[in-house]
Amino acid sequence: MLLVIGLLFSSCQGKKNEATATEADSVAQDSVPKKQLPKPVSEPLVTNIYTADPSAHVFNGRIYVYPSHDVESNTPQDDEGGHFDMKDYHILSMDSVGGKVTDHGVALDIKDVPWAGRQMWAPDAAFKNGKYYLYFPVKDKKDVFHIGVATGTTPEGPFKAEPNYIKGSYSIDPAVYTDTDGKSYMYFGGIWGGQLQRWSQGKYDSAGSKTDLKKDSLSAIGPRVALMSKDMLSFSGPVKEIKILDPQGKPLLGGDHDRRFFEASWMHKYKGKYYFSYSTGDTHFIAYATGTSPTGPFTYQGVILNPVVGWTNHHSIVEIKGKWYLFYHDSVFSEDKTHLRTVKVTELKYRPDGTIETIDAYYK
Repeated sequence: MLLVIGLLFSSCQGKKNEATATEADSVAQDSVPKKQLPKPVSEPLVTNIYTADPSAHVFNGRIYVYPSHDVESNTPQDDEGGHFDMKDYHILSMDSVGGKVTDHGVALDIKDVPWAGRQMWAPDAAFKNGKYYLYFPVKDKKDVFHIGVATGTTPEGPFKAEPNYIKGSYSIDPAVYTDTDGKSYMYFGGIWGGQLQRWSQGKYDSAGSKTDLKKDSLSAIGPRVALMSKDMLSFSGPVKEIKILDPQGKPLLGGDHDRRFFEASWMHKYKGKYYFSYSTGDTHFIAYATGTSPTGPFTYQGVILNPVVGWTNHHSIVEIKGKWYLFYHDSVFSEDKTHLRTVKVTELKYRPDGTIETIDAYYK
């Protein structure tokens, strides 16, 4: 009997010790400090998929957003963005800002682009000639970025890709703007992983620099612009470099990382003036410059959006029912996984002199 009592006591004590240990482990886990992320002023448009690089447009009175579709492909991270290994595009739409958002599913898959190799990065869209056009950068089978185009009969797709990329196109981040005179222009380019610095001599240099660093005293590498053909499938003129100047009229230098162009071109017009906006990349600002011509030169004016959680910053600006909005992304939802981002929107406001009020994406 004493033996049985002893065994029962040992068993109960063991269970008590096990429970205590489990509770201690739980407390220990809870006491591990989690990364404190700022509280965002805007929530993601969708959370069923990761989205980034939003190009927003109003077609037929409805808002359409053309984003990148971030995925976890377990591709190792490198200094050229190899872990941004997107494979298709989903298109989002809504009747109004803050309204229900529809994910229209896959509009274009990399498997359906004959010349594509990997990495479908930030797209844009346009409407002309009774058709919708989806413009997209993707690396070819030799790992060189070019810009392709696909067409569809509805803004949400599906889209059918042309058999080859746009002749004369290179690098990333196409943005197509149609001016009031009916002429359409494509703005594009991105340094570092976007390869723009490798086209300084007019052709791709596979051994060229991976960055713009060590050229701080030279004029910064500028984005590119080309006039589109009437059918919107090709360039009708030469590709030109855009000059971004400081307020004194001098070109921004490569070492001016707070102001120089990195990627994410966007063009819009406000009260007759052209606003060219872009990301400064490694300093994480969305900046803008203004001019009197759609092809520049543009004079730097300031910051539209301060840095967000995550490494990249990419945006679009669109007027909706008399108000202006900034579409952008961050990595708060994925707890700062830089390649898993979500698209957001917030109102953009102009001052009386036409300058733009700087936006903070988080509550202070």
